[in-house]
Amino acid sequence: MQKAIDTHFHIWRQEDLPWLLGPMVPRIFGPYEPIRRDYTIEEFLDDQKDSGIEKAVYVQTNWAKERFEDEAAWVQATAEETGWPHAIVGYADMTVEDVRPQLDRLKRYPLIRGVRMQLHWHEVPDYRFAASPRQVIDPTVRANIAHLKDYGFSFDLQLFPGQMRDGATMVAENPETQFILTHTGMLTDMSPDTVAEWEAGLRMLAAQPNVSAKLSGLGTFVHRNDPELVSFVVTRAVDIFGSSRLMFGSNFPIEKLWTDHLSMMNAYRAAAAPLSAEDRANIFRNTAERIYRPV
Repeated sequence: MQKAIDTHFHIWRQEDLPWLLGPMVPRIFGPYEPIRRDYTIEEFLDDQKDSGIEKAVYVQTNWAKERFEDEAAWVQATAEETGWPHAIVGYADMTVEDVRPQLDRLKRYPLIRGVRMQLHWHEVPDYRFAASPRQVIDPTVRANIAHLKDYGFSFDLQLFPGQMRDGATMVAENPETQFILTHTGMLTDMSPDTVAEWEAGLRMLAAQPNVSAKLSGLGTFVHRNDPELVSFVVTRAVDIFGSSRLMFGSNFPIEKLWTDHLSMMNAYRAAAAPLSAEDRANIFRNTAERIYRPV
């Protein structure tokens, strides 16, 4: 079995996530009662024990904004105690007047490689996270993104296709910063118009050499592990980005709502099977090693 790096997973304590503790509210991935509890590193390791995962990158889970450093500190401590994860994508609020005090605090943690603030907006309210569709190029957000290069931090960019033109503008302004498109641009359905808009958006972003894409979260809108969908997205993404700018991510435990880790991993491996050995190595290891530098 080819060994892999998981570039997108979460662990959490229920007490730290307001959306878990408060009243049930609609989420992009549907009802979430089964994961409305602690999800520890021990459970994640058990979930993926047969999947050939050797390293993993933790991505922020929307703790209360003011506790962004608490999240980084807890995950860093978890890594020091257990050896997992091997890199961290933290949170920083790009809408504040000056994000640098937050970045200064995050850089204290050796495993921090970058930050994510979810900027995705959609006409469907349940899919929406950002305050407006054009928040990605809000002047304050753009000014704060420009500071990331001074810290050597990447930015996990989460957008819907309708926002990708603006996203490409922002990326082009920051050629020294590495951007990672989350969930391969979040294809919401397979209608011809939706697919065409998605592919056009991917091509706009792929034209910028400092953008890679994460093959992750592909069950988000269908609420199942769908090997045909996985194969479709992987094939299109390889055509548009090339394998050297693609990486696998599990999005666990969200995907645990409808599948187990090994079944999901097998769908990705089957999708990549027609590719060359070099392409497969890029998707499952090399790109992640280059961009997130897991230790």
